[in-house]
Amino acid sequence: MRVVIAEDNALLREGLVLLLTSAGHEIVAVASTGPEVMPALLDHRPDVAVLDVRMPPDFRDEGLRAALEARAKIPGLPVLVLSQYVEESYASELLGGGTSGVGYLLKDRIGRVDEFLDALERVAGGGTALDPEVVTELLTRRKDSPLDSLTPREREVLELMAEGHDNATIARTLFVTERAVHKHVGNVFLKLGLPPSDSGHRRVLAVLTYLAHTSQA
Repeated sequence: MRVVIAEDNALLREGLVLLLTSAGHEIVAVASTGPEVMPALLDHRPDVAVLDVRMPPDFRDEGLRAALEARAKIPGLPVLVLSQYVEESYASELLGGGTSGVGYLLKDRIGRVDEFLDALERVAGGGTALDPEVVTELLTRRKDSPLDSLTPREREVLELMAEGHDNATIARTLFVTERAVHKHVGNVFLKLGLPPSDSGHRRVLAVLTYLAHTSQA
């Protein structure tokens, strides 16, 4: 997998390079400032881009802006955005541009190597990967919404779905059967007014689209 990395912290940047190359991926370009990001993405057209939200020169949202611009110029470009803290507005803006091939993780998640690599590969494959803390923020922000009608277990299932997990993984995580998860998924779709689909990727995109919409309202 061909990867472009944009991260201003030299130690973290080199750590990502080492981690991804050790996992068999090819780093085709690295960027340490905001203005370097777009040329690298346009020149190399990677399989996935890993971008820090805040980068020089202003340390505001240069990485996020680059991600949005890149996806506009290279439709379908998979982007995994990294952030030091939960920036709910950034996650909402990223999701608002389309939920296919999008990831938003906190940097602490990189230390969980298997989870990080799984998230990267899921995003590169056109899937989604949202940090659990980001999902929780999106789920709890809105009041008086259909989300309030969900039971605690249904909310747990929705959170894991939004993170990009399939029924088997959700069942293992919650220590329940896949049949129980299938039932909860059906209830979630019914209560949120979403078309019932158990086809994996499509159902996650539907939920994320809903979450993106409610977080912006």
